[in-house]
Amino acid sequence: MRNPVSGPGRTGRPRSAAADAAILAATRDALVELGWSKLTMGDVSARAGVAKTTLYRRWAGKNELVVDAVAELFDALELPDRGSLQADIEYVVLSFAELLRRPEARTALMAVVAESTRDEALRDRIRSAIVDRQKRLVVLGRARAQARGELPYEEDPHAAGHTTDLIFDVIAGTVVHRALVSAEPVDEVWAASFSALLMHGLLGAAGTATP
Repeated sequence: MRNPVSGPGRTGRPRSAAADAAILAATRDALVELGWSKLTMGDVSARAGVAKTTLYRRWAGKNELVVDAVAELFDALELPDRGSLQADIEYVVLSFAELLRRPEARTALMAVVAESTRDEALRDRIRSAIVDRQKRLVVLGRARAQARGELPYEEDPHAAGHTTDLIFDVIAGTVVHRALVSAEPVDEVWAASFSALLMHGLLGAAGTATP
């Protein structure tokens, strides 16, 4: 489980992983039942069986707490080696879609994204706690593909970072739109078609970049 970030200069007894897990789970449950506007720190503390002061020692407010509750779900995503880049893409697409089918993930993600349109600090926290952390899957998938000879290595770190960002945006944006906006199924057939299209783009871009 990802350890939520404590504020600077906070001291006291060591953090309890069990308490953190209970608080984050209670936050997701409360969000599904109450919605963003009605969710309060007091409600979460009651559900988790901890004092409200315990919450505020860990999180400055509701925004930070909900983002960490969402981030914990996304941190569970993994990318086992499926033998090829296209198979890896299909796997992560289906895993992501399965996560978004969970009411607590779907409700929490939509809530924080909607709220972040009015809160720049919340948007920054989503970027650092969720988006930037999940780019690890893209980095891992590309490294495997390069080791297999499916994709060329990029000598320019800036270009490599740009490609990682672009791949993440394409996969995450497409799956979220299809699953949560269009409410269309993300099944094996769709995942195979999508990954084939993405592979075509990646290989085409690699061919263009090669002298």
